[in-house]
Amino acid sequence: YELMAIDNQLDILKRNIEIQQSALEIVKLQKQAGRVTELAVQRFEAEVLKNRSRLYEYEQEKVQTENRINFLVGRYPQHVKRNSSVFKNSTPNAIQSGLPSELLQNRPDIRQAELELAAAKLDVSAAKAAFYPSLTIDAELGYRSFNAAHLVATPGSLIYSVAGGLVAPLLNRQAITAQYRSANAGQLQAVVNFERTLLQAFTDVVNQLAKIDNLQKSYDLRVQQVETLLRSVDISNVLFQSARADYMEVLLTRRDSLEAEMELVETKKQRFQAMVNVYQALGGGWRSGS
Repeated sequence: YELMAIDNQLDILKRNIEIQQSALEIVKLQKQAGRVTELAVQRFEAEVLKNRSRLYEYEQEKVQTENRINFLVGRYPQHVKRNSSVFKNSTPNAIQSGLPSELLQNRPDIRQAELELAAAKLDVSAAKAAFYPSLTIDAELGYRSFNAAHLVATPGSLIYSVAGGLVAPLLNRQAITAQYRSANAGQLQAVVNFERTLLQAFTDVVNQLAKIDNLQKSYDLRVQQVETLLRSVDISNVLFQSARADYMEVLLTRRDSLEAEMELVETKKQRFQAMVNVYQALGGGWRSGS
């Protein structure tokens, strides 16, 4: 996604350089006709040179991104085949409104915490039943999806409970009456670590789901911004040619339009990356449409 985004940003930049070069030639002709000064020519030329310089920055970023991919697949530096033309019209796959919390079990940190529970001679199945969110993971449910009695931050949590009612189903020792002071420190640490790890995993997923939603809203607004600025560019050209706008208005409008198009591609890239991050936050256990 990074590589395709860079390709699209390069295309936008090259197209804008061509437009700016044409505008520069027009300004030069207008200077000869006495309609503008040398200052206007210099400002347009400086803008062309600036964007040509940016072109090489993106080219370097493209090479480095390609070689990150080559390294991951164990290849020497070479061109990475892709179809970046589909990036503009593609959208991330939609995530269903709720994801089962059991998907968190695919995360390596959760698996590690479960093994630590088992090593402390605790009942892992009981721990899962006690701690896992009772509903599903959703960007807007967050706190309510957890059993509030078992949250680290709530007064009913194990850490704050002197009675330690939660310890009872986990200890597997009939002689212990589930009082907080009765459990050994290693067992309590394993339980607390499992609770904290699960809460962090749950928070990671909720954060990414919220990010996807907010990026979608941001993207929709940026689309409108680009469309508005493209119309402004056309209007500024007409006004400039009829001497009703000065060269700075044309220059700044073109600059704003270019930046808006570049930011639009960047926002789309972030949306795809957020989808990747959701998959990662779930330990690689989620598939689109499942």
